[in-house]
Amino acid sequence: MGMDGVFQGKVKERLRELISEERYLHSLGVADTAADLAERWGESVEKARIAGLVHDCGKSSSRNILLKRVLEFGIVMDEIEETEPQLLHGHVSAELALREFGIDDEEVLSSIRYHTTGRVSMSLLEKIIYLADYIEPGRDFPGVDELRELAGQDLDMAVLRAMDLTLIHVIQRGLLIHPRTVAARNWLIRSRKSTNN
Repeated sequence: MGMDGVFQGKVKERLRELISEERYLHSLGVADTAADLAERWGESVEKARIAGLVHDCGKSSSRNILLKRVLEFGIVMDEIEETEPQLLHGHVSAELALREFGIDDEEVLSSIRYHTTGRVSMSLLEKIIYLADYIEPGRDFPGVDELRELAGQDLDMAVLRAMDLTLIHVIQRGLLIHPRTVAARNWLIRSRKSTNN
């Protein structure tokens, strides 16, 4: 699978048909941010850009469309995802990336799959896509500028901070917390402690 400019052009054309204009602009922002982070932290810029572009290709405002795709693709839901099906859009997007765009790079697919919740033992690319989704130029919330600065200085700390802000937001809204995020946060804290000792 080539991820060159021609391929990216074709992806963008198809993306515009799959998602809303607003989400398309968000995806361009994530792709640019992911490419910058990849360059800074020594990851493949091409992989980061393509993962950023398609990370939300399966996100739909319609719960029914999302659940239809979950069934069609044979995605197994846990009890949290059954209650909050929007959490599944990463899994659906990874499947669509494979089926619609022919993206078969497992690293890229995994970074799309887990960009919402994170997970234990996140790869460099997974961290980059998780964070890029959070700090792309269209995002505006208290502390986002500090987080953007931190992303260039300490990637793990920035991912951890993004997870903390997400968890606070989820708690304030009274929503369910996915155990994958809790496990990812604990893993990050423990791995930071073990490298700092």
